[in-house]
Amino acid sequence: MYRFILGAAIALSSITLAHAGETPAAPNAAVYVINLENGATVQSPVTVIFGLAGMGVAPAGVEKDATGHHHILLNRAPFGEGADDAELIANGIPSDESHLHFGGGQTQTSLNLPAGEHTLQLVLGDHFHVPHNPPVVSDVITITVTE
Repeated sequence: MYRFILGAAIALSSITLAHAGETPAAPNAAVYVINLENGATVQSPVTVIFGLAGMGVAPAGVEKDATGHHHILLNRAPFGEGADDAELIANGIPSDESHLHFGGGQTQTSLNLPAGEHTLQLVLGDHFHVPHNPPVVSDVITITVTE
């Protein structure tokens, strides 16, 4: 029985990994920040409102065509230029101080950021937190937070 359960677990994980990164993006899909412009000076907490065109929002774990959920890349290289981006594309966006998840289907957030310059970029992820194919990403926005 143990061998059967172990074999089933391995088979299921292989299926999941085989399909990672293969979720198609809708043609002309776009993600963007609605309320902040590049170069904006703001105070903390910073409200960030997510915009999405050509696709819908669905929580993580919900597999539905032409949907995804938002992630913010915070204070890191633009998507596609990061040292770990190949792994991110293959296995999903990690959850840490540079990769913020909104898997509940949220369309805005409030960030407590220290004073200084910060970069933000939105990335849409599929039900497994994996960027779509092709990736749906916003332009990088640089903001300055004042005290």
